Amino acid sequence: MGKISPKRRQFEIKKKRNRRKKIKKLKAKYLSATTKEEKEKIIEKILKIAPHYPIEEILKLDESQK
Repeated sequence: MGKISPKRRQFEIKKKRNRRKKIKKLKAKYLSATTKEEKEKIIEKILKIAPHYPIEEILKLDESQK
């Protein structure tokens, strides 16, 4: 395997940071959502952004908030 170019590495880091920001926003939105439909849509969006994201973590936060 060859080395990865510095420009490509910076692009990947930026992409990862943006993904984390989006998930953080969506997580906050999920916790403030009231209806079940809203929550399902937000979960779908999170999984679209990061398919392997642990959704159980968010569900535990929601239960502890009640």
